[in-house]
Amino acid sequence: MNGLTFARTAAAVALGGALALGGCMHVAPAPIDLAQRAAVRSAASLDLAAVRKRVEEIAPGARTTDRLDRLGLYVAMLEYDPKIAQARAAVAVAAREAAAARKAASPSLTLTSEYANDPSADSPWALGGALNLPLDFGDRRSARIDRANLAVVAARYDLAETIWAERTALQRGLVDYFAGSAQVERQGRILALRDAQLAVLEARARSGEIAGLDLYPYRQQRAAAARARDDAQARSIGGLAAAAGVLGVPAAALAGEAAPQWSDFDRPTAPPRLTAEARRAAMAGRADVLRALVTYDQAEADLRGELAKQAPAISLGPGYTWERGLVKLPFALSLSLPSFDLNRSAIRGAEARRAAAGATIETAVATVQTAIESAEAEQRGAAAALERLRMAELPQTELAARRADDRLQLGAIGRAEWQAAQIAALEAGLAEIDAVARARLAEIALEDALRRPIGGPETQIVNAARGDRQ
Repeated sequence: MNGLTFARTAAAVALGGALALGGCMHVAPAPIDLAQRAAVRSAASLDLAAVRKRVEEIAPGARTTDRLDRLGLYVAMLEYDPKIAQARAAVAVAAREAAAARKAASPSLTLTSEYANDPSADSPWALGGALNLPLDFGDRRSARIDRANLAVVAARYDLAETIWAERTALQRGLVDYFAGSAQVERQGRILALRDAQLAVLEARARSGEIAGLDLYPYRQQRAAAARARDDAQARSIGGLAAAAGVLGVPAAALAGEAAPQWSDFDRPTAPPRLTAEARRAAMAGRADVLRALVTYDQAEADLRGELAKQAPAISLGPGYTWERGLVKLPFALSLSLPSFDLNRSAIRGAEARRAAAGATIETAVATVQTAIESAEAEQRGAAAALERLRMAELPQTELAARRADDRLQLGAIGRAEWQAAQIAALEAGLAEIDAVARARLAEIALEDALRRPIGGPETQIVNAARGDRQ
């Protein structure tokens, strides 16, 4: 091989390498500045105009208010919740990986050179190259692609589960916020009455009408009322913080025009009558159950892939060799043989994983059944307790408070006795708030068990869509 021929060959190889490198993708680095992210998160706020616009798009004609009602908060959750954004990103990742799973197996190129100090040869050089082309077909390829496609479905179910989990957290936070706020107001009035009652009794003790030791229970009641007010305040603040956390903003962002509103908070939805068919549909249609089914299908695809590995993997190896003036075109057929046990160990492992995935489905269905039945029982119990309180205990204490007003005007009772009657009525109101909160939490638990709204904000979206179709 003369120098000119060698130079041309080297130049061709260099040009081919340059072209291959030129076609490569380049991705710019994207470092994360945690301090900057923290600063942005601390100052985050809701774009109320964008939220209202989105509400009008998905629920035209729905009842809206100037402040953020539950429908607006639900839409804001879908737009701003970082956990939901992360789940959406996982769906995009799974879709990209599924696309990558469809590509053909990567070939490999081997370049060789040889120098021999043989004076009898025309050239001391021998140059060659060979390709290795794996043949990607059959169950090996289909199992890989099926598993990647199922991963996309699984990511979508994970997104649905994330939305439900965040919705549940948002609704529970709102229950604590509104129940706590209502209790703070009533506890403040009770505390004021306790202070006034204690002042009256202390005056009686100073005048000798009662003993000083008789004041001890009233001081204890006053201290308990102060603790209860602080607990209610903490419940309200904690509920608002939980709701804000779901929306990805600090609690201070949910103030003023962005303050949450729940106009019918004190009117929980009546327990629905679930048919056996509705329960079965919920047990078979929840995203977590379907996610378990996808995991089983992935295990089935893995098993098919392991079975396919019992057969040799085939690769084609065309080549080119220039050997001291002589051109050769070699061709190789490579077989990648299975392990000595014909892949039986891997197959048994895949079978065990499939069986475990099947057991997971049974567990998921049983868990759903238990959750539905428990939530139904709790909602019925909460509704009955609320009705009993409103029909009996609350009217009785309110009647006693009104009679105490009349008797105070007539001088039949003292100021301390009147204050005790008013406190009893307010405490019954506190019990009503607790009963309402319990009923709301039971309603949320049943919705979460069914993965279906009963009386939540999504019903406005559904009703608006039905109105459009009609």
